[in-house]
Amino acid sequence: YQHMNCEFSTLVLNQQKFLVTVCTGTQLKAMKSCLEPHQRVTVLKKHRLVEPMDRLEDRMCKKHDRLLELFCLTEQVCVCLLCTVTDHKSHPVVPLKEEYEVKTGPMIQERKQKIKEVKDRVELSNKDADREIADGGQVFTALIVCVEKCRDEFNQTVQEKLKSTEKQAEDLIKELEQEIEDLTNRCSEVTQLSHTKDHLHFLQTFRSLKDPPPTRDWTTVEVRPPSYVGTLRRSLDQLEETLNMEMKKLPDDAELKRVQQYEVDVTLDPDTANGWLILSEDGKQVHDGGVRKVPPDNPKRFTQYICVLTRQSFSSGRFYFEVQVKDKTAWRLGVAREESIDRKGETTWTPETVYWTLLYDTDRFVFIDNPPLCLPLRAELQKVGVFVDYDEGLVSFYDVEARDHIYSATGCTFSEPLYPLLCPGPPDFRGNNNSAPLIISPVNQTD
Repeated sequence: YQHMNCEFSTLVLNQQKFLVTVCTGTQLKAMKSCLEPHQRVTVLKKHRLVEPMDRLEDRMCKKHDRLLELFCLTEQVCVCLLCTVTDHKSHPVVPLKEEYEVKTGPMIQERKQKIKEVKDRVELSNKDADREIADGGQVFTALIVCVEKCRDEFNQTVQEKLKSTEKQAEDLIKELEQEIEDLTNRCSEVTQLSHTKDHLHFLQTFRSLKDPPPTRDWTTVEVRPPSYVGTLRRSLDQLEETLNMEMKKLPDDAELKRVQQYEVDVTLDPDTANGWLILSEDGKQVHDGGVRKVPPDNPKRFTQYICVLTRQSFSSGRFYFEVQVKDKTAWRLGVAREESIDRKGETTWTPETVYWTLLYDTDRFVFIDNPPLCLPLRAELQKVGVFVDYDEGLVSFYDVEARDHIYSATGCTFSEPLYPLLCPGPPDFRGNNNSAPLIISPVNQTD
């Protein structure tokens, strides 16, 4: 706006006097801006010029009709200069720009930090991808060698069968040709002798003729094409066996190190613990005390299954934790989906009923499914690692001490938060002492 008139008044602020210049009069829409009078006229030199603004009326103090250019820290509102000597007298005020920077600074820093985190994550992902490609390249190269070897052996088997048939045919043909030659020679001698008129010579010569050569009954002789039935199947079975052997050579140690980086700190939730269980004060250990207590009633508490959940749940991303099972003869552990857990009934624990768990006792080791999936028993299993990729629907179990992969459940559906779940088993399981606790252990990647 262009100002038609100016008024001057004295303003006392913090015991100091200021000459305040106020532009009054009719305000017209500014078509052009001319700084020259404000640079030349002494009084106008004191005017603070601002950029042209839309809806200037919204930027004016409703009470004093002055530009809102300060911020009251006490009442957290924008004020004009006159407000500081009236309603907001003695309140600390700062320029709007200063408060703007104070309020937006952390937000900007937060977003800059988030950008850095995203970039760091991408860089880490690139390194992980490069390492995975390198490891995978070695494995696939070995598998390709196995496949090519199996293919060559299969081709050699087929060729050997073909050569055997060709040799058989060749030998039969030679035998037939020899018989033909022998029969032809005898026939020629007989024909020549039959032309003689000398009876004495015929009889004497006939007696000297060799006996007819022995011949085979060729009506039953045939060359059968080689049978390749089962050849490919046997080769594929051999390939599968070879691939399984190669799979055992996979770098499980490297895989375990990669999942261990997603370690989370979890503690057991006493509000979910069955009455038979005893938890340590730090929430890291649990065992069956052999005596059933009557804990406070809680809708989260398990009453049928002797188990406990952690306080922490996870509804995205990846997480990993380790549980010591040393000196135990029976236990169960894994993860369960929050809202769908049957804490009071006797629902069978399977992925269909939102439980993904390993069960171990003295003579069996299974992943609980429908039907249960039996796994090879492991001697001296001391610590189990559990890794979950929520977004990928993956639950994996590892033998930490052996640094070996135990089993992975894939294609899982996680529509609710997941809780780590521990069941220590009864203290006297099948006559064996099972009193040792399950212990949530910190990850030691240098093992």
